[in-house]
Amino acid sequence: MNRRQFAAASATVAAPMVFAVEAKSKPLRVGLIGCGWYGKLDLWRLLQVAPSAEIVSLCDVDRKMLDSAAEMATQKQASKKQPRTYADYREMLKEKDLDVVMVETPDHWHALPAIAAIEAGADVWVQKPIGVDVMEGKAMLDAARKHKKVVQVVTQRRSTPHLVEAKEKVIKDGKLGTIGHVEICCYYEMRERSNPKDSDPPASLNYELWTGPAPMRPYNPLVHPRKWRAFMEYSNGIVGDMCIHMYDMVRWMLDLGWPTRVSSAGGIFVEKTSKANITDTQTATFEHPTFNVTWTHRTYGAPPDRDYPWAAIIYGEKGTLKASVNKFEFFPKGSSKATISGTALIEFDKYPEDKTEKDLETHVASALRAHWLDFLKCRDDRSKPVSDIEQGHISSTSCILANLSQKLGRTITWDPMKHECIGDAEATKLLKRPYRKPWTHPAG
Repeated sequence: MNRRQFAAASATVAAPMVFAVEAKSKPLRVGLIGCGWYGKLDLWRLLQVAPSAEIVSLCDVDRKMLDSAAEMATQKQASKKQPRTYADYREMLKEKDLDVVMVETPDHWHALPAIAAIEAGADVWVQKPIGVDVMEGKAMLDAARKHKKVVQVVTQRRSTPHLVEAKEKVIKDGKLGTIGHVEICCYYEMRERSNPKDSDPPASLNYELWTGPAPMRPYNPLVHPRKWRAFMEYSNGIVGDMCIHMYDMVRWMLDLGWPTRVSSAGGIFVEKTSKANITDTQTATFEHPTFNVTWTHRTYGAPPDRDYPWAAIIYGEKGTLKASVNKFEFFPKGSSKATISGTALIEFDKYPEDKTEKDLETHVASALRAHWLDFLKCRDDRSKPVSDIEQGHISSTSCILANLSQKLGRTITWDPMKHECIGDAEATKLLKRPYRKPWTHPAG
Protein backbone atom coordinates (compact mmCIF):
# COMPACT_ATOMS: atom_id res chain seq x y z
CA MET A 1 0.00 0.00 0.00
CA ASN A 2 1.57 3.29 -1.06
CA ARG A 3 0.52 6.68 0.30
CA ARG A 4 -1.84 7.35 -2.62
CA GLN A 5 -3.57 3.99 -2.07
CA PHE A 6 -3.66 4.63 1.70
CA ALA A 7 -5.29 8.02 1.19
CA ALA A 8 -7.86 6.52 -1.16
CA ALA A 9 -8.60 3.69 1.26
CA SER A 10 -8.89 6.15 4.13
CA ALA A 11 -11.35 8.25 2.18
CA THR A 12 -13.43 5.18 1.37
CA VAL A 13 -13.53 4.14 5.01
CA ALA A 14 -14.11 7.65 6.31
CA ALA A 15 -17.05 8.51 4.09
CA PRO A 16 -19.62 6.20 5.75
CA MET A 17 -18.55 7.47 9.18
CA VAL A 18 -19.10 11.07 8.20
CA PHE A 19 -22.42 10.17 6.59
CA ALA A 20 -23.50 8.35 9.75
CA VAL A 21 -22.85 11.45 11.80
CA GLU A 22 -24.57 13.70 9.28
CA ALA A 23 -27.60 11.44 8.91
CA LYS A 24 -28.58 11.48 12.57
CA SER A 25 -31.72 13.48 13.38
CA LYS A 26 -29.88 15.30 16.14
CA PRO A 27 -26.37 16.69 15.66
CA LEU A 28 -23.54 15.54 17.87
CA ARG A 29 -23.52 17.84 20.90
CA VAL A 30 -19.99 18.72 21.97
CA GLY A 31 -18.46 20.52 24.94
CA LEU A 32 -14.84 21.63 25.28
CA ILE A 33 -13.06 22.08 28.62
CA GLY A 34 -9.83 24.02 28.05
CA CYS A 35 -10.01 26.50 25.16
CA GLY A 36 -6.31 26.98 24.57
CA TRP A 37 -4.13 26.09 21.60
CA TYR A 38 -4.66 22.36 21.22
CA GLY A 39 -8.24 22.39 22.46
CA LYS A 40 -9.30 24.59 19.57
CA LEU A 41 -7.01 22.77 17.12
CA ASP A 42 -8.68 19.44 17.97
CA LEU A 43 -12.17 20.95 17.92
CA TRP A 44 -11.78 22.42 14.44
CA ARG A 45 -10.63 19.01 13.16
CA LEU A 46 -13.88 17.52 14.49
CA LEU A 47 -15.89 20.06 12.51
CA GLN A 48 -13.97 19.09 9.40
CA VAL A 49 -15.04 15.43 9.60
CA ALA A 50 -18.46 16.00 11.20
CA PRO A 51 -19.65 19.38 9.88
CA SER A 52 -23.07 19.15 11.54
CA ALA A 53 -21.61 18.67 15.02
CA GLU A 54 -22.86 21.35 17.40
CA ILE A 55 -20.42 23.08 19.74
CA VAL A 56 -22.84 23.53 22.62
CA SER A 57 -20.59 24.43 25.56
CA LEU A 58 -17.15 25.90 26.14
CA CYS A 59 -15.34 26.12 29.47
CA ASP A 60 -12.15 27.88 30.51
CA VAL A 61 -10.83 29.62 33.62
CA ASP A 62 -9.44 32.43 31.45
CA ARG A 63 -12.33 34.69 30.36
CA LYS A 64 -10.32 36.24 27.52
CA MET A 65 -9.45 32.84 26.09
CA LEU A 66 -13.02 31.62 26.57
CA ASP A 67 -14.59 34.59 24.78
CA SER A 68 -12.18 34.26 21.87
CA ALA A 69 -12.96 30.55 21.47
CA ALA A 70 -16.71 31.24 21.61
CA GLU A 71 -16.42 33.83 18.85
CA MET A 72 -14.40 31.47 16.66
CA ALA A 73 -16.77 28.54 17.29
CA THR A 74 -19.77 30.66 16.34
CA GLN A 75 -18.14 31.57 13.05
CA LYS A 76 -16.94 28.05 12.25
CA GLN A 77 -19.88 25.82 13.10
CA ALA A 78 -22.64 25.30 10.56
CA SER A 79 -25.47 26.49 12.81
CA LYS A 80 -23.68 29.77 13.62
CA LYS A 81 -25.09 29.46 17.14
CA GLN A 82 -22.98 30.88 19.96
CA PRO A 83 -21.94 28.21 22.48
CA ARG A 84 -22.76 28.53 26.14
CA THR A 85 -19.70 29.56 28.14
CA TYR A 86 -18.61 28.53 31.63
CA ALA A 87 -15.75 29.32 33.97
CA ASP A 88 -16.24 26.09 35.97
CA TYR A 89 -16.54 22.68 34.30
CA ARG A 90 -18.85 21.49 37.07
CA GLU A 91 -21.45 24.05 36.06
CA MET A 92 -21.12 23.05 32.41
CA LEU A 93 -21.62 19.36 33.17
CA LYS A 94 -24.73 20.00 35.29
CA GLU A 95 -26.64 20.42 32.02
CA LYS A 96 -26.10 16.71 31.22
CA ASP A 97 -26.92 17.34 27.56
CA LEU A 98 -23.55 16.67 25.89
CA ASP A 99 -22.74 13.64 23.76
CA VAL A 100 -18.99 14.29 23.76
CA VAL A 101 -16.80 16.21 26.18
CA MET A 102 -13.27 17.19 25.21
CA VAL A 103 -10.77 17.60 28.07
CA GLU A 104 -7.94 19.79 26.76
CA THR A 105 -6.66 21.27 30.01
CA PRO A 106 -3.17 21.19 31.54
CA ASP A 107 -2.27 17.70 32.79
CA HIS A 108 -3.21 18.31 36.43
CA TRP A 109 -6.79 18.98 35.33
CA HIS A 110 -7.40 15.88 33.20
CA ALA A 111 -8.76 13.37 35.69
CA LEU A 112 -11.51 15.22 37.57
CA PRO A 113 -13.26 16.76 34.51
CA ALA A 114 -12.98 13.53 32.49
CA ILE A 115 -14.53 11.44 35.26
CA ALA A 116 -17.24 14.05 35.86
CA ALA A 117 -18.05 14.08 32.13
CA ILE A 118 -18.30 10.28 32.09
CA GLU A 119 -20.62 10.39 35.09
CA ALA A 120 -22.71 13.05 33.35
CA GLY A 121 -23.32 10.63 30.47
CA ALA A 122 -20.82 11.79 27.86
CA ASP A 123 -18.18 9.98 25.88
CA VAL A 124 -14.79 11.62 26.33
CA TRP A 125 -11.86 12.81 24.23
CA VAL A 126 -8.94 13.51 26.60
CA GLN A 127 -5.42 14.76 26.15
CA LYS A 128 -2.33 12.81 27.13
CA PRO A 129 -0.95 11.97 29.61
CA ILE A 130 -4.29 11.13 31.13
CA GLY A 131 -3.18 12.26 34.59
CA VAL A 132 -0.30 13.54 36.68
CA ASP A 133 -0.26 10.44 38.89
CA VAL A 134 -0.91 6.76 38.33
CA MET A 135 -4.05 6.42 40.42
CA GLU A 136 -5.77 9.26 38.57
CA GLY A 137 -5.45 7.16 35.43
CA LYS A 138 -6.75 4.05 37.17
CA ALA A 139 -9.79 6.02 38.39
CA MET A 140 -10.46 7.28 34.85
CA LEU A 141 -10.27 3.75 33.45
CA ASP A 142 -12.56 2.42 36.16
CA ALA A 143 -15.12 5.18 35.53
CA ALA A 144 -15.12 4.56 31.78
CA ARG A 145 -15.70 0.84 32.22
CA LYS A 146 -18.32 1.26 34.96
CA HIS A 147 -20.41 3.67 32.89
CA LYS A 148 -19.65 1.95 29.55
CA LYS A 149 -18.31 5.11 27.93
CA VAL A 150 -16.02 5.48 24.94
CA VAL A 151 -12.85 7.37 25.85
CA GLN A 152 -10.28 8.30 23.23
CA VAL A 153 -6.87 9.53 24.43
CA VAL A 154 -5.15 12.00 22.10
CA THR A 155 -2.15 9.80 21.35
CA GLN A 156 -2.81 10.31 17.65
CA ARG A 157 0.31 8.57 16.40
CA ARG A 158 -1.94 5.48 16.32
CA SER A 159 -4.02 7.26 13.67
CA THR A 160 -1.18 8.87 11.71
CA PRO A 161 -1.48 7.72 8.07
CA HIS A 162 2.20 7.28 7.27
CA LEU A 163 2.79 5.44 10.58
CA VAL A 164 -0.14 3.13 9.87
CA GLU A 165 1.56 2.50 6.54
CA ALA A 166 4.87 1.76 8.27
CA LYS A 167 3.20 -0.70 10.62
CA GLU A 168 1.55 -2.51 7.71
CA LYS A 169 4.40 -2.52 5.19
CA VAL A 170 7.39 -2.99 7.47
CA ILE A 171 6.39 -4.53 10.79
CA LYS A 172 3.42 -6.71 9.88
CA ASP A 173 5.14 -7.76 6.67
CA GLY A 174 8.08 -9.10 8.70
CA LYS A 175 10.71 -6.85 7.14
CA LEU A 176 12.48 -6.34 10.50
CA GLY A 177 12.70 -9.99 11.47
CA THR A 178 13.25 -10.55 15.18
CA ILE A 179 13.28 -7.23 17.04
CA GLY A 180 15.92 -6.85 19.74
CA HIS A 181 15.87 -3.20 20.77
CA VAL A 182 13.94 0.06 20.39
CA GLU A 183 15.19 3.60 20.95
CA ILE A 184 12.84 6.56 21.36
CA CYS A 185 14.04 10.13 21.76
CA CYS A 186 13.42 13.86 21.71
CA TYR A 187 16.16 16.42 21.20
CA TYR A 188 14.03 19.54 20.78
CA GLU A 189 15.24 22.64 22.60
CA MET A 190 11.82 22.90 24.18
CA ARG A 191 12.56 23.48 27.85
CA GLU A 192 11.86 27.04 28.97
CA ARG A 193 15.15 28.89 29.55
CA SER A 194 13.92 32.18 30.97
CA ASN A 195 13.54 33.18 34.59
CA PRO A 196 10.80 35.82 34.83
CA LYS A 197 9.74 37.23 38.17
CA ASP A 198 6.56 36.08 39.87
CA SER A 199 3.69 38.50 39.41
CA ASP A 200 -0.03 38.96 39.78
CA PRO A 201 -2.09 36.80 37.42
CA PRO A 202 -3.87 38.47 34.50
CA ALA A 203 -7.25 39.96 35.39
CA SER A 204 -8.92 37.52 32.98
CA LEU A 205 -7.52 34.41 34.73
CA ASN A 206 -9.00 32.70 37.79
CA TYR A 207 -5.64 31.46 39.05
CA GLU A 208 -7.11 29.74 42.11
CA LEU A 209 -9.33 27.58 39.90
CA TRP A 210 -6.56 27.14 37.31
CA THR A 211 -4.34 25.67 40.05
CA GLY A 212 -7.16 23.45 41.33
CA PRO A 213 -5.84 20.26 42.97
CA ALA A 214 -2.18 21.04 42.18
CA PRO A 215 0.18 22.61 44.74
CA MET A 216 -0.24 26.38 44.86
CA ARG A 217 2.73 28.28 43.44
CA PRO A 218 3.04 32.05 43.10
CA TYR A 219 1.76 33.03 39.67
CA ASN A 220 4.47 33.29 37.05
CA PRO A 221 4.18 34.33 33.39
CA LEU A 222 5.60 30.93 32.42
CA VAL A 223 2.52 29.20 33.77
CA HIS A 224 -0.18 30.52 31.44
CA PRO A 225 -0.75 30.11 28.61
CA ARG A 226 1.02 27.08 27.12
CA LYS A 227 4.23 27.05 29.18
CA TRP A 228 2.89 25.26 32.27
CA ARG A 229 4.82 22.13 31.29
CA ALA A 230 7.91 23.89 32.65
CA PHE A 231 6.75 22.81 36.12
CA MET A 232 6.30 19.32 37.54
CA GLU A 233 3.45 20.61 39.71
CA TYR A 234 1.23 20.65 36.62
CA SER A 235 2.80 18.08 34.32
CA ASN A 236 5.08 15.09 33.93
CA GLY A 237 7.79 17.08 32.21
CA ILE A 238 9.17 16.14 28.82
CA VAL A 239 8.73 12.44 29.55
CA GLY A 240 4.99 13.00 30.04
CA ASP A 241 4.76 15.33 27.06
CA MET A 242 6.98 13.79 24.37
CA CYS A 243 8.06 10.34 25.51
CA ILE A 244 4.46 9.22 25.92
CA HIS A 245 3.79 9.82 22.22
CA MET A 246 6.75 7.78 21.02
CA TYR A 247 6.38 5.05 23.64
CA ASP A 248 2.67 4.70 22.94
CA MET A 249 3.40 4.59 19.21
CA VAL A 250 5.93 1.78 19.70
CA ARG A 251 3.57 -0.17 21.96
CA TRP A 252 0.86 0.08 19.29
CA MET A 253 3.18 -0.80 16.42
CA LEU A 254 4.75 -3.78 18.22
CA ASP A 255 1.74 -4.90 20.29
CA LEU A 256 3.39 -4.32 23.66
CA GLY A 257 1.51 -4.34 26.96
CA TRP A 258 2.76 -3.21 30.35
CA PRO A 259 6.50 -2.93 31.03
CA THR A 260 7.73 -5.22 33.78
CA ARG A 261 10.36 -2.82 35.12
CA VAL A 262 11.07 0.88 34.58
CA SER A 263 14.29 2.73 35.38
CA SER A 264 15.31 6.31 34.71
CA ALA A 265 18.07 8.78 35.46
CA GLY A 266 18.61 12.44 34.71
CA GLY A 267 18.31 15.94 36.07
CA ILE A 268 18.99 19.59 35.35
CA PHE A 269 22.56 19.43 34.16
CA VAL A 270 22.93 22.41 31.82
CA GLU A 271 20.03 24.89 31.95
CA LYS A 272 20.35 25.73 35.62
CA THR A 273 19.31 29.39 35.46
CA SER A 274 15.74 28.77 34.26
CA LYS A 275 12.78 28.86 36.60
CA ALA A 276 11.61 25.57 35.04
CA ASN A 277 11.95 22.55 37.36
CA ILE A 278 11.63 19.77 34.77
CA THR A 279 14.73 17.84 33.67
CA ASP A 280 16.83 19.04 30.76
CA THR A 281 18.43 15.59 30.43
CA GLN A 282 16.82 12.21 31.10
CA THR A 283 17.02 8.60 29.99
CA ALA A 284 14.53 5.84 30.76
CA THR A 285 14.34 2.12 30.10
CA PHE A 286 11.01 0.31 29.77
CA GLU A 287 11.67 -3.41 30.09
CA HIS A 288 9.43 -5.81 28.17
CA PRO A 289 9.68 -9.61 28.05
CA THR A 290 11.49 -9.84 24.68
CA PHE A 291 13.28 -6.50 24.36
CA ASN A 292 13.69 -3.09 26.00
CA VAL A 293 12.52 0.34 24.89
CA THR A 294 14.91 3.13 25.86
CA TRP A 295 14.11 6.85 25.95
CA THR A 296 16.44 9.85 25.84
CA HIS A 297 15.69 13.54 25.93
CA ARG A 298 18.11 16.40 25.92
CA THR A 299 17.08 20.05 25.48
CA TYR A 300 20.44 21.37 24.32
CA GLY A 301 23.03 20.39 21.75
CA ALA A 302 22.50 18.73 18.39
CA PRO A 303 20.44 15.56 17.81
CA PRO A 304 22.38 12.45 16.74
CA ASP A 305 20.24 12.27 13.59
CA ARG A 306 18.98 15.64 12.37
CA ASP A 307 16.28 13.94 10.30
CA TYR A 308 14.83 12.27 13.40
CA PRO A 309 15.04 14.63 16.40
CA TRP A 310 11.77 13.25 17.86
CA ALA A 311 11.44 9.66 16.82
CA ALA A 312 11.49 5.91 17.32
CA ILE A 313 14.19 3.64 15.92
CA ILE A 314 13.29 -0.05 15.87
CA TYR A 315 16.18 -2.47 15.42
CA GLY A 316 15.60 -5.93 13.98
CA GLU A 317 17.83 -8.70 12.73
CA LYS A 318 16.89 -7.91 9.12
CA GLY A 319 16.89 -4.13 9.22
CA THR A 320 16.02 -0.88 10.98
CA LEU A 321 12.85 1.22 10.96
CA LYS A 322 13.06 4.94 11.71
CA ALA A 323 9.74 6.67 12.38
CA SER A 324 8.69 10.20 13.30
CA VAL A 325 5.68 12.49 12.99
CA ASN A 326 7.04 13.63 9.62
CA LYS A 327 8.13 10.43 7.90
CA PHE A 328 9.38 6.85 8.14
CA GLU A 329 12.19 4.91 6.47
CA PHE A 330 13.12 1.23 6.43
CA PHE A 331 16.79 0.34 5.96
CA PRO A 332 17.56 -3.33 5.20
CA LYS A 333 20.50 -4.85 7.04
CA GLY A 334 23.79 -3.61 5.62
CA SER A 335 22.22 -0.85 3.52
CA SER A 336 22.43 2.91 4.03
CA LYS A 337 19.59 3.47 1.57
CA ALA A 338 15.92 3.21 2.58
CA THR A 339 13.92 0.77 0.47
CA ILE A 340 10.52 1.63 1.95
CA SER A 341 9.51 5.12 3.06
CA GLY A 342 6.59 7.47 3.54
CA THR A 343 5.85 11.02 4.61
CA ALA A 344 3.11 12.79 6.53
CA LEU A 345 -0.18 13.07 4.68
CA ILE A 346 -0.94 16.73 3.93
CA GLU A 347 -4.52 17.32 2.75
CA PHE A 348 -4.59 20.92 1.54
CA ASP A 349 -6.64 19.84 -1.48
CA LYS A 350 -9.48 18.56 0.74
CA TYR A 351 -9.04 21.03 3.60
CA PRO A 352 -7.57 24.27 2.18
CA GLU A 353 -8.28 26.03 5.49
CA ASP A 354 -5.37 24.05 6.95
CA LYS A 355 -3.01 26.36 5.04
CA THR A 356 -4.01 29.47 6.96
CA GLU A 357 -5.15 28.23 10.40
CA LYS A 358 -3.10 29.91 13.10
CA ASP A 359 -0.68 27.58 14.95
CA LEU A 360 -1.91 24.45 13.17
CA GLU A 361 0.64 21.64 12.90
CA THR A 362 -0.27 20.84 9.31
CA HIS A 363 1.59 17.52 9.33
CA VAL A 364 -0.59 16.37 12.26
CA ALA A 365 -3.99 17.49 10.95
CA SER A 366 -4.66 14.30 8.96
CA ALA A 367 -3.85 12.18 12.02
CA LEU A 368 -6.30 14.11 14.18
CA ARG A 369 -9.04 13.79 11.58
CA ALA A 370 -8.47 10.04 11.42
CA HIS A 371 -8.43 9.91 15.23
CA TRP A 372 -11.81 11.65 15.35
CA LEU A 373 -13.28 9.32 12.72
CA ASP A 374 -12.16 6.32 14.74
CA PHE A 375 -13.73 7.82 17.87
CA LEU A 376 -17.01 8.61 16.10
CA LYS A 377 -17.23 5.10 14.65
CA CYS A 378 -16.61 3.59 18.08
CA ARG A 379 -19.31 5.82 19.58
CA ASP A 380 -21.74 4.40 17.05
CA ASP A 381 -20.93 0.74 17.65
CA ARG A 382 -19.82 1.15 21.31
CA SER A 383 -16.43 -0.43 20.72
CA LYS A 384 -12.99 0.51 22.01
CA PRO A 385 -11.17 3.19 20.00
CA VAL A 386 -7.60 2.84 18.81
CA SER A 387 -6.36 4.97 21.74
CA ASP A 388 -8.76 3.54 24.30
CA ILE A 389 -8.43 4.80 27.87
CA GLU A 390 -6.77 1.53 28.93
CA GLN A 391 -3.99 2.02 26.39
CA GLY A 392 -3.65 5.63 27.47
CA HIS A 393 -3.42 4.49 31.09
CA ILE A 394 -0.62 2.01 30.30
CA SER A 395 1.45 4.58 28.39
CA SER A 396 0.80 7.40 30.88
CA THR A 397 1.58 5.22 33.90
CA SER A 398 4.79 3.94 32.36
CA CYS A 399 6.04 7.51 31.85
CA ILE A 400 5.02 8.50 35.38
CA LEU A 401 6.91 5.47 36.72
CA ALA A 402 9.98 6.65 34.80
CA ASN A 403 9.78 10.01 36.56
CA LEU A 404 9.33 8.27 39.92
CA SER A 405 12.39 6.13 39.21
CA GLN A 406 14.41 9.23 38.34
CA LYS A 407 13.23 10.95 41.53
CA LEU A 408 13.93 7.97 43.80
CA GLY A 409 17.14 6.86 42.11
CA ARG A 410 16.16 3.21 41.69
CA THR A 411 14.42 0.79 39.34
CA ILE A 412 10.69 0.19 39.78
CA THR A 413 9.28 -3.30 39.33
CA TRP A 414 5.63 -2.97 38.38
CA ASP A 415 2.59 -5.12 39.21
CA PRO A 416 -0.21 -3.96 36.87
CA MET A 417 -2.82 -6.21 38.47
CA LYS A 418 -2.33 -4.76 41.95
CA HIS A 419 -1.09 -1.35 40.74
CA GLU A 420 1.84 -1.60 43.10
CA CYS A 421 5.57 -1.09 42.91
CA ILE A 422 6.76 -4.54 44.00
CA GLY A 423 8.76 -4.46 47.22
CA ASP A 424 8.80 -0.65 47.30
CA ALA A 425 6.28 0.89 49.69
CA GLU A 426 7.73 4.38 49.22
CA ALA A 427 7.28 4.28 45.46
CA THR A 428 3.78 2.79 45.80
CA LYS A 429 2.78 5.67 48.06
CA LEU A 430 3.87 8.13 45.36
CA LEU A 431 1.45 6.61 42.84
CA LYS A 432 -1.17 8.98 44.25
CA ARG A 433 -0.05 12.50 45.03
CA PRO A 434 -1.84 14.69 47.60
CA TYR A 435 -4.57 17.01 46.33
CA ARG A 436 -4.80 20.59 47.47
CA LYS A 437 -7.93 21.21 49.53
CA PRO A 438 -10.85 21.32 48.97
CA TRP A 439 -10.29 19.04 45.96
CA THR A 440 -10.56 15.28 46.50
CA HIS A 441 -8.49 12.71 44.64
CA PRO A 442 -10.70 10.45 42.47
CA ALA A 443 -8.96 7.37 43.86
CA GLY A 444 -10.07 8.32 47.38
